[in-house]
Amino acid sequence: IFVLVLTGFRTAVFRAVPASLRAAISAGIGLFICLVGLVDAGIVRPGSPLVSFGVNGSLAGWPILVFVFGLLLLIILSARKVPGAMLISILVATVAALVIEAVAKVGPYAAETNEKGWMLNDPKITDVVAVPDLGLIGRVDVLGAFSDPRLVMTAVMLVFALLLADFFDTMGTVVAVGAEGNLLDKKGNPPHLTPILLVDSAAAAAGGLGSVSSNTAYVESTAGVADGARTGLASVITGAGFLLAMFFAPLVKVVPSEAAAPVLVFVGFLMIGQVTKINWDDITEALPAFLCMALMPFAYSITVGIGVGFITHVVLQVAKGNARKVHPLLWVVFVAFVVYFVQGPILDLVTGG
Repeated sequence: IFVLVLTGFRTAVFRAVPASLRAAISAGIGLFICLVGLVDAGIVRPGSPLVSFGVNGSLAGWPILVFVFGLLLLIILSARKVPGAMLISILVATVAALVIEAVAKVGPYAAETNEKGWMLNDPKITDVVAVPDLGLIGRVDVLGAFSDPRLVMTAVMLVFALLLADFFDTMGTVVAVGAEGNLLDKKGNPPHLTPILLVDSAAAAAGGLGSVSSNTAYVESTAGVADGARTGLASVITGAGFLLAMFFAPLVKVVPSEAAAPVLVFVGFLMIGQVTKINWDDITEALPAFLCMALMPFAYSITVGIGVGFITHVVLQVAKGNARKVHPLLWVVFVAFVVYFVQGPILDLVTGG
């Protein structure tokens, strides 16, 4: 991906995306992170036939009450334009969770025995400082996956899937963050696009060397932008905060997901406003945009939403006789996403699985 940025390919693909899909990507990510927040808070859960609301259809249990309290507090503070409303709501809700856990002994969530428990973090102060385990840094075997000829195709398809996901997840995130901060130009492009993509690509490689998930621009940045971050200094402070968090992990884990989730839901609300930039009277613009937005939360994947939007856009343009209007790079992306969506059958065909 780093090489694709240096050659200008990644930047060119970014600029070739139609304006309607840019708006849909931003709005779709808003729906996606809203869903993440609702799931982390236990408001949306697996159920019958597919998902359910709260605990057996009710807002039951102290953790859910903490989420509702935090969300209402955030809404009120934001409506009154209080600076730092998001951070204040998280801190106040966390204090409330600590008091509740100390008195009520709620405990962690368990599907069969404690449906009203804390979904992710149990708000208890046990330790404050911990020494991080850095033993996995640099433990990389670049050629190991290709040592067995029978696994080469599997490794190639895996690398392709990761490349495509990283490539377009970042596109969606940059558009969403830029739109939230009103930083995009008239064509919907953020300033200094190539340096942004270079840093993102280098970070992905660094993540591999650190034996962690691929580092990429994270969509939660929209929370900081929505609260006033504009220059990039907020990202530097965030990075420093993560370095400190390695040594204060027990203290960081005190914050329950129910206290942080209201921010994700609220930012989702802010981002959905991008739908007004889509021409809903033109099916060639509206349908790809709709599918892009719908598939992000429903398939729980930013990449899938973008891919379906791109493929639908190209198909509709061809169906209307406008194949020549499709940017050449979008044809490359079209083929790449078709391969991405059928990689399972392709792998089975090649390996005989």
